Amino acid sequence: MLRSNEKKKIKVDFNFKRSYTINKLIEDYTLFKKAAVFTDIHFGLKGNSRVHNEDCEEFVDWFIEQAKANGCETGIFCGDWHHNRNSLNLTTMDATIRSLEKLGKAFDKFYMFVGNHDLYYKDKRDVSSTIFGKHIEGITFVDEMYEEEDVCLVPWLVGDEWKKIEKVKAKYMFGHFELPSFYMNAMVQMPDHGDLRPSHFANQEYVFSGHFHKRQVQGKIHYIGNAFPHNYADAWDDERGMMILDRENNKEPEYINWWNCPKYRTTSLSKLLDPNADIIKPKMYLRVTIDVPISYEEAQFIKETYISQHNCREITLIPQKQIEEITTDLDISTFESVDEIVSKEITAIDSENFNKKMLLDIYNEL
Repeated sequence: MLRSNEKKKIKVDFNFKRSYTINKLIEDYTLFKKAAVFTDIHFGLKGNSRVHNEDCEEFVDWFIEQAKANGCETGIFCGDWHHNRNSLNLTTMDATIRSLEKLGKAFDKFYMFVGNHDLYYKDKRDVSSTIFGKHIEGITFVDEMYEEEDVCLVPWLVGDEWKKIEKVKAKYMFGHFELPSFYMNAMVQMPDHGDLRPSHFANQEYVFSGHFHKRQVQGKIHYIGNAFPHNYADAWDDERGMMILDRENNKEPEYINWWNCPKYRTTSLSKLLDPNADIIKPKMYLRVTIDVPISYEEAQFIKETYISQHNCREITLIPQKQIEEITTDLDISTFESVDEIVSKEITAIDSENFNKKMLLDIYNEL
């Protein structure tokens, strides 16, 4: 027969075990406590460029380092892992698998879902270039809208799936959305396409999205921005990298920039040669307008010297066109860029025979 103090000891141990089990169940059921998030890395960009894929791997290493330093147990990727839906060569796949294996090992769970570039068909998710990720340990591949507790993960929406969004009650939503009034890049704003709108997220407190590469926030909607600048549409805008969401402590989203990212600049030769301007950096791509008298030999010498001494990747010298002086009342400040003109013309099409949204997508991928 047990003594009274032994009975008390057994009761205390049982209560402790029960409390531990309940807490463990709650912890397992929670999608994440503190998540590290990035999007739109586009492995295989620039014709399966080796340099770009190396940048992608370097970013993944940096992302993991930052996530661990900030105590993130969960990782989330919001779409467009690959760039070209028609062709991926073996070097790109090699970099992809190596990077996903790193992410799978670095986190308790790493969630990823498809963006439009990951799909072979833009109007259905039957064929994806990233579905093999579900076979990599630690990777959770989400190919349908997934809701758990107060979090919802949404892959690229097809057909009329966008109509389901306003019925979702989750506080936090992660997706790859195409919303009007947001900027696709620094110059072109997404027109109203008649489908998903910001007003459809009435039940959410935070919406985080990939797809548009410019980091931007309007109210509750955050476009995280691409992992790092990819081309001259990102010129002079280096605020790219990752986001941390501390859900456990109910903190506001925190953005961390990858300052060692490739950078794109457009400038004039006179500014580039100005020692006080301090424009040129390692891993930089530059388009330089020649605005001072200079010979071809001198231009080539400057180009080669800057590339070798400053470790920049590319300098393109563009001769400034000679414009005849004419008297006119025309305000040249009203001139529009090619992108703006094309976007407006497509948006203005009034015909049932053309899908304006699809035409814009095709133009933006050129």
